[in-house]
Amino acid sequence: MTPLSPSFLGSRRAEVDGAVDLAVARIERRMQPFGGAFADLGAAMRRATKGGKRFRPTLVVATFDALGGVEADAPALYPVAASFELLHAAFLMHDDILDHDTLRRGVPNVSGEFRAYAEDHGADAAGSALLGDAAGLLAGDLLLHESQRLIALAPTPEGARERLLNLLDEAVLVSAAGELADIANSLREDAPEAAAILAATHDKTAVYSFAAPLRAGAVLAGADESTESDLARYGSRLGLAFQLVDDLIGAFGTSEQAGKPEGADLREAKQTALIALARATTAWPDVRTALAEAHTGPIAVRRAQSALDASGARAALEQLVQQSLSDARAVLRDAELPLPARDLLGALADAVEARVP
Repeated sequence: MTPLSPSFLGSRRAEVDGAVDLAVARIERRMQPFGGAFADLGAAMRRATKGGKRFRPTLVVATFDALGGVEADAPALYPVAASFELLHAAFLMHDDILDHDTLRRGVPNVSGEFRAYAEDHGADAAGSALLGDAAGLLAGDLLLHESQRLIALAPTPEGARERLLNLLDEAVLVSAAGELADIANSLREDAPEAAAILAATHDKTAVYSFAAPLRAGAVLAGADESTESDLARYGSRLGLAFQLVDDLIGAFGTSEQAGKPEGADLREAKQTALIALARATTAWPDVRTALAEAHTGPIAVRRAQSALDASGARAALEQLVQQSLSDARAVLRDAELPLPARDLLGALADAVEARVP
């Protein structure tokens, strides 16, 4: 069992789920009196936030434990953990709109549900898309606000609330910067440099998924700012490795690993770090030709995979993953952390490494 496993928290998973469900139920309850589509949106949000790996709240709770936090003395633990799950859910809903996705894990997402809702009420394709996007956007906004509200009202120790709100603020800001840069890079006529792709890759995920939850657990455990700083540096490097592995999975992983059809990133022509590395090779003309056909089916996807492999881009990306993991482990070696925290962070790095397809 690793810190990336849904079962890592054991019986305390129920506490995390309960805090998430309570927050979403509050939103849904307030939406119900409006009736109509808005009431239906509340139910769709509840469905969208059920289950999942709960990875980010797990990091909050696990770090709190590893740094000697006492649950009985920290009533804010689960509300703060839940806030990072709601932040994640909000980002997913906004991402689905930007990516024009109507499914998540094989079932309709909020936008997909409301496209169907619009069709059932007689809307044409354009109207259905408009309502679907509006529903996903507003649901994400509501969850984003609730994420901040959970921290603002949590019974935190003296001085902790401001630190936690600052963490959330930074996570939102950096992630927004990364998302916009990612889209801008995909639209450029000239090829963005690999460094720009890597920066966007880091900013989209590393802070809100790793650095901020780790730091939040430390704040709740009463850790000093030096420890929080070490966790920020570690989380930044590990988060980059995690997202680069996701790029490998999106191109070469199984459908089970990716949660979508094999080679989905190649079919969708996503401008990932893998593609940026391939563009810098002499084999790029062959890769570009293969990628242009990847959307046509499984055989074309395999040709694109072979071209990327032959170009050396896959090996180069794997080296970047290993470098990022090495950087994270170097931070861990130099940090003054208790043994349980070292064990947790070491296990996290090992778990990210084990995901490489």
